[in-house]
Amino acid sequence: MSATSKSRIQRRAAGDNVWLSRSEDSARARLSELSAHALNYEVLDSEEAVGRAMLAELQTVAREKIGDLTVILLGGRGAQAMHRLVGELAKSTQADRLLNRLHVFTQDALAPMRNENSFSFVRDFERLLGECFFKKVKSFTSMRTETNDLEAELVDYLEALDSRGEIDILFLGLGPEAGAASHLAYIKPGSGSSAADLAGVIPVSPSILEHHITKFKAGGSPFTEADEAECRKATHILTLGPATILKAGRIVQSIVDADTAPAKPASYRRLIEREIADDLETRQRQLDENPGLWIRLHPNVRSLILPNVLEQ
Repeated sequence: MSATSKSRIQRRAAGDNVWLSRSEDSARARLSELSAHALNYEVLDSEEAVGRAMLAELQTVAREKIGDLTVILLGGRGAQAMHRLVGELAKSTQADRLLNRLHVFTQDALAPMRNENSFSFVRDFERLLGECFFKKVKSFTSMRTETNDLEAELVDYLEALDSRGEIDILFLGLGPEAGAASHLAYIKPGSGSSAADLAGVIPVSPSILEHHITKFKAGGSPFTEADEAECRKATHILTLGPATILKAGRIVQSIVDADTAPAKPASYRRLIEREIADDLETRQRQLDENPGLWIRLHPNVRSLILPNVLEQ
């Protein structure tokens, strides 16, 4: 496919999943270099408080660095409070010095799907962040889903992201999976991702598709029956891979929707309590069975949750 002929990107199939990585990267070597960390979480009292804390993290990154910033947004419910705050700030000149420095990227997408579909993360970003935000940021790059060549589009996205160099801050959530496992971005259990994988094209699972639709509805996104029907026909997910997630200078995780996703508390408890093995084969098996654990291999993570995430 055309994805393998561009840049230094190579294609690797793992069952029905396709992962893209740099040809010079060794998954085993990268995994051996990573240390496991405890996930120190902070319990905040409201979704709005989580949104303010996320915005504060972005502002901190801006103060610590001179020049432009590369930011990867979280779609769905987890970051909606922050997006509303940023959208309000964008209507005035108060945050212009920050917004004018931002190169913004998305992290996952259902495909194939029309760009205008209301279940697209991009449409939700437009609704919450508002027109002023998009006029003020330096660039906005999403994973294109209205295409016949998903891999080629994903390579184009990776090259745009790579051109920015360092990822300054990455906002992440956590999705529940069977057996108290979890997905990170949309890396699902059993998809065969490795520490060298930058991004992937993976078949959509019924649980992820239902989770996606449920969280959009719970977040108040307007939709039509036609949009939902098209969304339910999506066959694949474009997602960041572990290598891109672990490349970020700072990760901020937010979990605010345990009320509408009641499996999240069990998934989160398994995430924070699981001991990650030193043996590489065992570690890789743990990560494939429960991809949420990839976040435990990053040294700079702030995990923001509501009290109900710890309830059983």
